[in-house]
Amino acid sequence: MTQKATLDVTYLLNTMQRLIETPSPVGYYEKMKPLLEALAAELGYTVTYDNRSTAYITVTGKDTSKTVCVAAHADTLGLMVRGVNGDGTLRIRLLGGMNLVSAEGENVTVHTRSGKTYTGMLTCVHHSSHAFDDAKTVERNENTVCVLLDEPVSSPEGVKALGIRHGDYVSVDPRFTVTEKGYIKSRFIDNKAAMAVCFAALKYLAENGVKPACNTVFAFSFYEEISLGGVCVPSYISEYVAVDIAILGPDSDGSERKVTVCAKDAHMPYDYGLTNQLIATAERIGCDYAVDVFYRYGSEASQAMRGSNDLRAALFGMGVYASHGVERAHLDGIENTARLLLAYVLGE
Repeated sequence: MTQKATLDVTYLLNTMQRLIETPSPVGYYEKMKPLLEALAAELGYTVTYDNRSTAYITVTGKDTSKTVCVAAHADTLGLMVRGVNGDGTLRIRLLGGMNLVSAEGENVTVHTRSGKTYTGMLTCVHHSSHAFDDAKTVERNENTVCVLLDEPVSSPEGVKALGIRHGDYVSVDPRFTVTEKGYIKSRFIDNKAAMAVCFAALKYLAENGVKPACNTVFAFSFYEEISLGGVCVPSYISEYVAVDIAILGPDSDGSERKVTVCAKDAHMPYDYGLTNQLIATAERIGCDYAVDVFYRYGSEASQAMRGSNDLRAALFGMGVYASHGVERAHLDGIENTARLLLAYVLGE
């Protein structure tokens, strides 16, 4: 049941694009909640929320005595307005670890608390080598990168008149692109690709009338990028598997075409038995996979463990190049991830 032909890859890719193009910087769930509810309804599922706005889709399993959680965080990197410069540009704070070097010149949208939106672009305060001696060398950080609004404003008063205030969210355009060779280039592949993988698995279950091996909760949180996504887990969940991007770097055995099972991240080694189970499953179903140790990286699964929840945790996901910038993945790696997830859920 986990052969490649059983997964609707077209649906997976289209869903990934819909998710990526819906802004959801850390803590901003206004646009994403309606999309999650619509995607679930299309497949015959319902969405519930906890007080942290974590979205849950619960599927009854064959064994109702055990409940596992599959987590794919819904939040992305973003920005928040912290002030207005004298020339009407906006000072910003980061939401998560965005690489501002890769974001300079990108289009953005400011989301006001009243519901109005305004476009703009991220720019360095010393924006042109024709005008500033250090335009090419000045460090890009929260103090040197600002939002230039696409509005005829040149003062704090003009910005205030638009209804823009401190604390407004700023989302960054993803620039989603798919090449003929199957490469996907976009911001926020982390972690919208994993969300799409979850919905592809849910679609398979719904259309084939198949129950998972045990009760399975698909969870989509909005605070993972600031290490709070999996901290609070319902007490009835005994197993927590995060699906997230896999880091590619000097020590990596993974690639954009593989699914990677993570043995250890920056915080902890993952559960020995559950990790071995995922590796054995990948081998049994013929996935192109790798096992890696991640540096300077954490997931909801390790956040769940650090939150003192009584469960065992594991992590796997598709290889992604240039994480936290303009990222690149390949459809093969995403499909391998979907196949491993489906096999895990079915208990194969």
